[in-house]
Amino acid sequence: MNSLNIVIIEDEKITAVNLEKLILKIEPEARIMAILASVKQAMSWLSSNQADLIFMDIELGDGKSFEIFESVSIKAPVIFTTAYDQYAIKAFKANGIDYLLKPIDESELKAAIRKFRSLVSHETDYSAIMDLINSSQQRKEYRQRFMIQAGSRIRSIPVVQIAYFYFIEKAVFLCTFENRRYPTEYSLDKLEELINPDDFYRINRKMIVSIKSIQSIYSLSKSRIKLELAPGFEEEVLVSFNRTPSFREWLNK
Repeated sequence: MNSLNIVIIEDEKITAVNLEKLILKIEPEARIMAILASVKQAMSWLSSNQADLIFMDIELGDGKSFEIFESVSIKAPVIFTTAYDQYAIKAFKANGIDYLLKPIDESELKAAIRKFRSLVSHETDYSAIMDLINSSQQRKEYRQRFMIQAGSRIRSIPVVQIAYFYFIEKAVFLCTFENRRYPTEYSLDKLEELINPDDFYRINRKMIVSIKSIQSIYSLSKSRIKLELAPGFEEEVLVSFNRTPSFREWLNK
């Protein structure tokens, strides 16, 4: 096999574009047959097409990518792109599956492609891997970083550097503790699933704050709560009335 026919299954647009660029840099003759953003798209495409190699994110917008294997027979080797913990990674390796941690490193990608080129055959029990992943989720690992596009540059922003997320003008932004603000590809609802609830709290419909960003807390009339954040926010920051009791519990953890 000289040139590789490759499929990318990834719902983060920036990550998918970056991965495609890295693959073509390492394998200029490779053909990216499709970039699929959901379980549904992947099932439809793979039911009537074949690839030499598949890059597959584990968490997609409409479910886990392992659902694909339940409906479609996949014979091509799979390289998983993941932010899972070491337990899951050991499970991948024990079953002969390669993986790449996000943000994807060029040298690691090159090594993964080299590994798959060296394989004569590759038989994997994906159902066993799914069992191991489900077991590992009892100790859920939350997102450690976000890929952000700033102009033509793609940056990796560690979650520990994020003060808060907010919705404004039909878009969601993050603000770092250095007061740098970037648009994200996620809704606030999706972000609630990705970040650790011990560290972040959805205070109202338009804002998720890090506990480290809260500088002062003020009690207003009718049991309302006002927050002073660092970096400061241009609008008054209020905890929704119906979220106030659970917010107090969150503070006391």
